[in-house]
Amino acid sequence: MRRRYLDEIVPSLVSEFRYRNAMQVPGVAKVVVNVGLGEAITNGRAIDAATIDLKTITGQAPIVIRARKSVAAFKLREGMPIGAKVTLRGNRMYEFLDKLLNVALPRIRDFRGVSPEGFDGRGNYSLGLREQVVFPEIDYDKIDKLRGLEVSIVTTARTDDEARSLLTRLGMPFRKR
Repeated sequence: MRRRYLDEIVPSLVSEFRYRNAMQVPGVAKVVVNVGLGEAITNGRAIDAATIDLKTITGQAPIVIRARKSVAAFKLREGMPIGAKVTLRGNRMYEFLDKLLNVALPRIRDFRGVSPEGFDGRGNYSLGLREQVVFPEIDYDKIDKLRGLEVSIVTTARTDDEARSLLTRLGMPFRKR
């Protein structure tokens, strides 16, 4: 995917947006995969299972996210583990993107494309997956519970239009409006 980005996508983006320099062309800076675990308050093994799933999917050990504040309504105390995340850069990032776009997304039932509304105004895109079993590495019989995860793709694009064009060329299947 990185080779295709350098050989095909950079020249086409230069011609589309009329960049003066190839260094102005937006690229993918990092991909953050995040799992929020509200159930971890009552189930201590949920964090372990989620970290194993994230490590299997991404090939990198996740870090455990802890609560910043106590919230009595949720029975949450400061410092309790409530999630896990992995930040991917470089070759692992491109491998994960390739696997996400070509293997995981097509495995979603009744898939009609990802939402074009997931941009944040600064060229970053986020999408949520409802279950981790869309990735082929996860064995359905060995998981304890279906968990959703969020994938945030951080680009160096200045606008959403530049980022949308970049991600479309990388193979992101946006839903038609």
